[in-house]
Amino acid sequence: MEENILRNYARLIVRSGINVVPGQEVSIAAPVEQPDFAEMLTEECYLAGAGEVRVDWVSQNVSRLHYKYRSLESLSHVKKWEEEKYKHTAEARPARIHLSAEDPDGMKDIDQAKYAKAQQARYTVLKPYRQAMENGAQWCVAAVPGLKWARKVFPGVSDGEAMERLWQAILHCARADGPDPVADWEAHSANVHRRCDWLNSLQLRRLIYKSESTGTDFSVGLIPDMLFCGGSERAAVQGVEYNPNIPSEEAFTTPMRGQAEGIVYATMPLSYQGVLIEDFSLRFENGRVAEVHAGKNEEALRLMVGMDEGSAMLGECALVPWQSPIRESGILFYNTLFDENAACHLALGRGYSSCMKDFEKYSREDFAALGVNESMIHVDFMIGAADLNITGITAGGEEVPIFRDGGWAAD
Repeated sequence: MEENILRNYARLIVRSGINVVPGQEVSIAAPVEQPDFAEMLTEECYLAGAGEVRVDWVSQNVSRLHYKYRSLESLSHVKKWEEEKYKHTAEARPARIHLSAEDPDGMKDIDQAKYAKAQQARYTVLKPYRQAMENGAQWCVAAVPGLKWARKVFPGVSDGEAMERLWQAILHCARADGPDPVADWEAHSANVHRRCDWLNSLQLRRLIYKSESTGTDFSVGLIPDMLFCGGSERAAVQGVEYNPNIPSEEAFTTPMRGQAEGIVYATMPLSYQGVLIEDFSLRFENGRVAEVHAGKNEEALRLMVGMDEGSAMLGECALVPWQSPIRESGILFYNTLFDENAACHLALGRGYSSCMKDFEKYSREDFAALGVNESMIHVDFMIGAADLNITGITAGGEEVPIFRDGGWAAD
């Protein structure tokens, strides 16, 4: 891949992704497979005025070995230095970048129950810090190729060709292969904002999903004071606009906790913690998952749904037209960052309090009282289809077509 194109991508992540404030600290989680791009990203942060840039190297293979050989007690223990690191992040509020390159099958051989129990134990210690970090500063998740991921997406070709083709696909779907990605993202974000303005003008209180081809027949309640959001967001502390996901095609909101009924069928595999869950469905009763089925890795799905009290309830409803650029690329990425932007999706677990207008005025207790779900997880799964119809019910009881045949009804 040409260096100038990668440089533009790094600049996009820094300028449009986190939109670093002069003097601000930046934290980058980078895969060990991409040291050159991490170095380029670090330099772009400094050129944008960052006061300090910290790179934390991530290896999925090393993580797999930890879960294979360490005891549950060892994995569950949060060491003092780890807690201090989280405390520093909560107090200093650095802009955070996470570069995703994981192998979709990279953790399939570990003990999933052991993993879940360790994560549950760690969350009880780290929860206050994670809550303090929420909405406080800018963050951005973007992707770079990993070799095993590239082999999964483009099998049957050489390693070099697979990596090159995955780079091309990432950059194209991220709108980062043109001469001025930052300007392209400004225009794209403005279009998404206009779509959200239309949705918010309807004063929707419920969404009804139906797809004959998949069998989805489902409804979910919406929180009266919650907004549909998409494109750039605003950080509470710095007050700057940033883009948390590159790429992003969605208009999303946080639904009412405990108001979900019916069945939904996934239309794409879900890569969760290095395990690929395929051909699955979830049935909701009284707002909670009451029944799960999966053609592959059903036990991983059950463990995910049972992680805590809120993991069986919804935290997000996202609208993405079937004609999205990512789906039309014809590539199944096996990576939620991309696949969720190829189709309408829902998320189990934690809701986004940042969807609330003037969210910084509310406490966590306020959000809970309003109906925002709380959980240690937030996992998106795709339900979009070419014949998906979504109907909105307004505060006055009026039915409004939102999606017809997989696309925006208003188009």
